Amino acid sequence: MNTATTPSAPRRNSSGLGRDIEILELLGTDEALRSGGLGVSQVAQSTGRDKAVVSRTLATLAESGLVERDDDTLRYLLGPRLYALAAHTASTTLVHASRSILRRLVQSTRETSHLCVLRGGNVLTLLSELSPHDVRTTGWAGTTTAAWRTPSGRALLSDWDEESLARWYEDHGQDQPLVGRFDQADPSVFPVLDAPPPGNAPVTDLASLLTELARIREQGYALSDEELEFGVVAASAPITDFTGRIVAAVNVSAPKARIGHRLDALGVFVSRAARELSARLGATGA
Repeated sequence: MNTATTPSAPRRNSSGLGRDIEILELLGTDEALRSGGLGVSQVAQSTGRDKAVVSRTLATLAESGLVERDDDTLRYLLGPRLYALAAHTASTTLVHASRSILRRLVQSTRETSHLCVLRGGNVLTLLSELSPHDVRTTGWAGTTTAAWRTPSGRALLSDWDEESLARWYEDHGQDQPLVGRFDQADPSVFPVLDAPPPGNAPVTDLASLLTELARIREQGYALSDEELEFGVVAASAPITDFTGRIVAAVNVSAPKARIGHRLDALGVFVSRAARELSARLGATGA
């Protein structure tokens, strides 16, 4: 009996893959990003490889979308497919990594924690971990809330430029405080607030929104003191990914009677958790 097998197609060895990764890492350095990419000669010199080999490797990587070449400068940059893969990985990591951090926040603060993202004019709560107290704030998973009226929403907006914020506010500045599943509830059981408690809203127009966002950027967290619900306080902090862009916010909410006297301390604590989660997403200096 003939036991010979048909040879399989040759596989690329790990050293070849390692050299490709070396090139991708080189194109991702601060120097390469600041200069709009690197030419073949620069890559060859930095890696100590033959220029012709580097040229063929870059052409192959460009065909797959992992790098792209600027037709004017002939420099190579990281490609859109690589960013798409990285973004997908970051999104998956965000959900998985946030669970343990939200649980730790609950264990440390004994209060309810949330993971939030921006969706148009609203904040969507993706995950909630409930406080062990009998009297506690509720889980908001699946609920959307007008972004500019909440600390999480303002944390999510805190890296926007003023022009973009003005356009966004023009579209969403009149959004109601609560939207989503709560406004479908029986008002006799779960009354919906028509407006935040009077005098407790730090943001009432575009100018005050810009002022509040500047404060958030400076201190690293956003606060809410009975702004959305009577007797409820909250602290939120932004989460950034490997590009430095804010992609989510972590939030802890609690009855004011229990934690209102140390709200700023809660903000500092939440911002530490946000930085840890940002580091897991590849953010530098988190």
